[in-house]
Amino acid sequence: MTAFDATTIDSTRPRIGILTAGGDCPGLNAVIRGVVKSAYRMGYETLGFEGGFEGLVDPIRCRSLTPQNTSGILTLGGTILGSTNRGRFGVTVGEDLKLSLPEPMIEAVRQTFQKTQLQGLICVGGDGSLSIALELHRAGLPVVGVPKTIDNDLSCTAFTFGFDSAVNCATDALDRLHTTASSHDRVMVLEVMGRHAGWIALHAGIAGGGDVILIPEIPWSYEGIIAKIDDRRRMGKNFTLVVVAEGAELPSGAVVARESVQTDRQTLLGGIGNEISQQLNKRIEQEVRYVVLGHLQRGGGPTNFDRVLATQLGVHAVRLVVQKRFGEMVCYQPPQIDSVTIAEAVGELRRVPPDSSAVAAARAMGISFGDTLDYINPFLPE
Repeated sequence: MTAFDATTIDSTRPRIGILTAGGDCPGLNAVIRGVVKSAYRMGYETLGFEGGFEGLVDPIRCRSLTPQNTSGILTLGGTILGSTNRGRFGVTVGEDLKLSLPEPMIEAVRQTFQKTQLQGLICVGGDGSLSIALELHRAGLPVVGVPKTIDNDLSCTAFTFGFDSAVNCATDALDRLHTTASSHDRVMVLEVMGRHAGWIALHAGIAGGGDVILIPEIPWSYEGIIAKIDDRRRMGKNFTLVVVAEGAELPSGAVVARESVQTDRQTLLGGIGNEISQQLNKRIEQEVRYVVLGHLQRGGGPTNFDRVLATQLGVHAVRLVVQKRFGEMVCYQPPQIDSVTIAEAVGELRRVPPDSSAVAAARAMGISFGDTLDYINPFLPE
């Protein structure tokens, strides 16, 4: 980490700050690059704060970012500034539980703004990180937001960068599982990320030829999964691919977690793939195996789509700072990059509508969601 040193800062240019908070994902460096290059051309210096919001308070950790020292980062995964989803700035502990930052912490951030003479701060993050940005904005600090989450569950934006890269990873896994499942006549269960929303499971399931897709938004049953497995066997297809989001509830209504419920942060989910595999092995004669992608979905470089989206979001975040439109978040409303208030973006999670066109298309092709509507074609008249 780089401790703050005023002698390394260009005193001839106004300054914009940027930080990356929360979980890492492909495209963060593309945002940083977009901010730095566009800000430089508009006469601004960029300060990168390290370790997310933690870099804003004693000890202040930041460094000057230039087109020269950020060259070549467009294709890199992760973030050159580092990130964290823990520490002194934890203001969310779940979907609906939000805490407030203590006034001494806000005052410490205010002093950092004064010491570094920031004209504005660009906060790149998901629901939790942008909730922190909203707190700072409401305290009178000049903050704008950039939406980031592989789960694609932020409101007011059609896509968040990192989502396409995560779907690409999950789709590649399904492509590979298809060949081994068909070779051994197995049922393969793939667990993907998606705490409250099933966007990754839905898109990867469609793109990767999944047969069953289980998401938090649609209740399912083991009988529904088995009905699809039996249907495929009657068609001469002796293997089945099941894609499940980590946050999908069991038929009992429980969520599978890797730890006990936490009170100071979100509980780590994971294990539903194993649970489904064990239950199916008890109920059918066919062999069932499971795979958990986990953080593989966060790693690696961004797809072309995410590179373009992240770059645009970074550039337009600078525009918001220059225009002093603080308290806003850039968003993607195809085909344009627009903006909304941060409060609108974090007010409600964006979940998969059960009657969405993607779900309807999947059902029409015979993909099961483990429920009673599996064999109803949504496009036929009642």
